[in-house]
Amino acid sequence: MCVMTKGRYLSLGFVFLVYCTTCTTSKGATGDILPDSLPSVPGTLPHFMKEPEDAYIIKSNPIKLLCRAVPALQIFFKCNGEWVHQNEHVSREYMDQNTGLKVREVLINVSRQQVEDFHGPEDYWCLCVAWSHLGTSKSRKATVHIAYLRKNFEQDPQGKEVPIKGMIVLHCRPPEGVPAAEVEWLKNEELVSSLTDDNIDTRADHNLIINEARLSDSGNYTCLASNIVAKRRSSTATVVVFVNGGWSLWTEWSLCNVPCGRGVQKRSRTCTNPAPLNGGAFCEGMSVQKITCNALCPIDGGWEEWSAWTLCSVQCERQRRRECNDPPPRHRGKMCDGPSDTTENCTGGMCTQSMDGSNDVALYSGLGAGIIAVTVLVVAVMLYRKNQSDYGVDVIDSSALTGGFQSFNFKTTRQGNPLLLNSSLQPDLTVGGTYTSPICFQDSIDNKELFDPLPDIKVKVQSSFMVSLGVADRAEYHAAKGHPPETFPRGLNRDYSNSTVERRSTKKGLLTPNGPHLNPTKDQLGTTGVFGHLGGRLVVPNTGVSLLVPHGAIAEDPSSEMFMVINQGESSVQTEEGFEILLGPEVTYGPPSIDLSKPVAMTIAHCAEVDADNWNVQLKRKTQDNKWEEVMSVEDESTSCYCLMDSSSCHLLLDQPGSYALVGEPLTQAAVKRLKLAVFGSMGSTPMDYSLRVYCVDDTPHAFQGVVATETCRGGQLLEEPKILPFRGNTFSLQVSIQDVPQFLWNIKPFTTCQEFSFSQVWCSNQQPLHCAFSLERYSPTTTQFSCKISVKQVKGHEQILQVYTSVAESKKESVLFFMQTDCTVTSQTGPKAFKIPLSIHQRICATFDTANTKGKDWQLLAQKLHLDRNLLYFAKQQSPSAVILSLWEARHQDTGDLDSLASALEEIGKIQSKSTVAKSHEEPESDSVHHFGTRSPDNPVCGMGELTNHETANSVPEYTS
Repeated sequence: MCVMTKGRYLSLGFVFLVYCTTCTTSKGATGDILPDSLPSVPGTLPHFMKEPEDAYIIKSNPIKLLCRAVPALQIFFKCNGEWVHQNEHVSREYMDQNTGLKVREVLINVSRQQVEDFHGPEDYWCLCVAWSHLGTSKSRKATVHIAYLRKNFEQDPQGKEVPIKGMIVLHCRPPEGVPAAEVEWLKNEELVSSLTDDNIDTRADHNLIINEARLSDSGNYTCLASNIVAKRRSSTATVVVFVNGGWSLWTEWSLCNVPCGRGVQKRSRTCTNPAPLNGGAFCEGMSVQKITCNALCPIDGGWEEWSAWTLCSVQCERQRRRECNDPPPRHRGKMCDGPSDTTENCTGGMCTQSMDGSNDVALYSGLGAGIIAVTVLVVAVMLYRKNQSDYGVDVIDSSALTGGFQSFNFKTTRQGNPLLLNSSLQPDLTVGGTYTSPICFQDSIDNKELFDPLPDIKVKVQSSFMVSLGVADRAEYHAAKGHPPETFPRGLNRDYSNSTVERRSTKKGLLTPNGPHLNPTKDQLGTTGVFGHLGGRLVVPNTGVSLLVPHGAIAEDPSSEMFMVINQGESSVQTEEGFEILLGPEVTYGPPSIDLSKPVAMTIAHCAEVDADNWNVQLKRKTQDNKWEEVMSVEDESTSCYCLMDSSSCHLLLDQPGSYALVGEPLTQAAVKRLKLAVFGSMGSTPMDYSLRVYCVDDTPHAFQGVVATETCRGGQLLEEPKILPFRGNTFSLQVSIQDVPQFLWNIKPFTTCQEFSFSQVWCSNQQPLHCAFSLERYSPTTTQFSCKISVKQVKGHEQILQVYTSVAESKKESVLFFMQTDCTVTSQTGPKAFKIPLSIHQRICATFDTANTKGKDWQLLAQKLHLDRNLLYFAKQQSPSAVILSLWEARHQDTGDLDSLASALEEIGKIQSKSTVAKSHEEPESDSVHHFGTRSPDNPVCGMGELTNHETANSVPEYTS
């Protein structure tokens, strides 16, 4: 007989109350195995309201697994096939208000150690089992993982340079992790979303794709990987979207540059469609095209033959006519000069005329005027012949040109730059150097031997060219009174002038300033002077700008007051093409009403490495309506003005006063302009602060003086000799960085060690200085020494290093005077002392070379020997070509004072002529004896080749002695 019994089962620490039906003794009373099912009683199977979920252990924090069932008498967890001990369960029971059933909830903790100690074929898992009167129910398996995210990306994104509208693909493979990391993209630290931008695609393989690159897509991109454990950032990938340059449309062909004959037409285009950007390639090909053109030459009209006389009229007159048709004027030609008809008496004076006393008065007045005119003519001829007797001798065929050409070598000890704080750090100071005078006038009477004419003597000089000088009077300046204020430009009044005059003083020939010193305004810097027939020179010191007024350019009476100013403010030159730049200062000379019979020579310093293949250099002039027009291109020939480009200066021959500027257009990326680099230092606002300022400025004296003026106000000191950096027109920027700063002695502000100027800032600076500053702080007031390197480099270009060694005082030092030449006090000179070539020799050279002869010694040969044999058409139109050539030579050699090149050229011409003369003398032995230049003669020993002896002095500097 079976009996319902009640028993206890003990197994793994659990106590179960079970009911079973047995016919024998209850074997389970002492058993230790938990049955898989229990006897059923009236009710329902357990239903799980909450099953355990997958979980991740973060670091060492345990996770909680929760199980909730109804109706349930017991709920227990089973992990990895084993029952979890009863003590590890946390149970809770409550009544469901809706159903009235009891709800049982059980919670267990799983630690990191438990998961790490499990070594099974599958992941660590747990499930829960619930019992009711009808039986048991099992929940789903919940997996437990240890979460992590490794540090290193399997693949970092790489920077790219892509053209505009190209495709950008950035690859990213995040670090290994559990759970798997999610990837996001940052651009310049801002989240990139494909939801707001259809051009961006972030795919499931974590790559970032930009279908068509835009300029705005340039930036720094970062791949961001994250899961529940941590976030990881990849290395930054820089994306640069560049634009290759494209040519604009060609402009219309210009007019033919000559009014008559064969000339040139030009058209141009610019690399602005689009302009290269972010390192994009410059346009390939030429920006300027030239073709030849033939301008129809003007044909002046000519008179036909006179017609026959008409019949005699009742007024006793007859007439005849002629037409201007042989040939007729064409192509802007001139009309015929003279009358087209004429009338005369046809009766031989037999017509009756009324005569009175007034006719006798007219007759006698005419005779008297004729006698006076003849007398004046005779006197003029006598004076002319007397004047010619002094120096009207052939320069080459006689010994007239002796003396007057001397050059001197001075032994000088090289001095340290006065701006440098430690002159001892400069190179060897014992090396001798040859003194070169700057572009300014020296207030000294030592030059009297070089310029003053010597009376009736002959001198042997260094070169083998011998010159004899006649007596020439020194010009004396007479100030003109009552000059109208219109002779000064706006902003430059009489008080602003720094005119200087040549006066008789206790020391003859000494120049003393006249009037107040020049006080530059904000926008102008200049000088003035009063010039007469003898000419003179204007110089703006330390700017590389000067103006030479040749002898005879101004009428003898009255004298004229002239000015020359430099625009100090922002240039008014508006370049039409985006890459044109100003190569030198904008200079104005005048007054506009001055009447010049000879062109003046203006010198302007420039900053271009001149190469016809890389540069198109133009001279521009400001018109009356304040617009700039092209006067000429340096490579073209013109009869309106002359332009000679040297390595650092441009020499111009100009007929018209006005404002002029040199403008350069790069034709290729190889075009170079020179930058002058300088570093200055000064104490900061506190005794512990020190400031370094690095300047990058166009390499012209005028531009650098702007830096000098700025640093003078700041009390700055030059720490290193300025250096030159070639800057190419290749659209790459300029970087300035500070290096090798002593880290334990000095502190520099972070993120300021490298600074950058864009290409357009440097290329289009137009004589305005650029600078960057480095702020430093010393840790201790006992630190008095500072050293570093300043690197100035163009990206993919040249680099210069400025080495700084200096002592830093505890208090501010007085500013060191800059290397403005203190002896440049005279800014204008008149008369012979303003010229290198004495007036008498100048006149003899012109008298000899201006007239062509069979010997071939005309002005063209002189221009060839002085290396001025281009654009000869300009010289040919001048009244005295030789005088203009010598003026250009004066302007070109004003800073050296060396007459050897002129002497050598004339000597070479003399040798050529002497050979032809010797050959001719064999054929004509009875011809008159002529002392030829460059040949030694017993009758003229002074005209022989000068002997040049090189003596070594105590300081090993060669000196020339005659």
